[in-house]
Amino acid sequence: MKYLLLGYTPADAWDAATADAPTEEALAAFAVYQEFEKELIASGELVSTEGLGHPAVSTTVRPTPEGVVATDGPFAELKEVLASFAVIDVADRERATEIAARIVRALGEPIEIRPVMGEDFAP
Repeated sequence: MKYLLLGYTPADAWDAATADAPTEEALAAFAVYQEFEKELIASGELVSTEGLGHPAVSTTVRPTPEGVVATDGPFAELKEVLASFAVIDVADRERATEIAARIVRALGEPIEIRPVMGEDFAP
């Protein structure tokens, strides 16, 4: 079953990281994550993973009474922003939770687990 892992980071931490060079602590955490990523690739469980651009350069498209409108920036002001995603293909939700827990331990930030709807989707 496929799951989407959504990685969130505090908005001010994101702003600080993009303004300055990454800290040694951040680089060390990312190195731990990259090693874990290699394990998931080797096991065949990692489908895809990407970091996302800063929310300030996003576009939100929404319906309005006048029609569909695209506006610059995120949908809403948030304290945490979506920073990355990974798609995994694992046996069950328990395994998805184990993987998310290792990422949280490595990076120190929350991960949301969402099932990807498909043939084997069961809420």
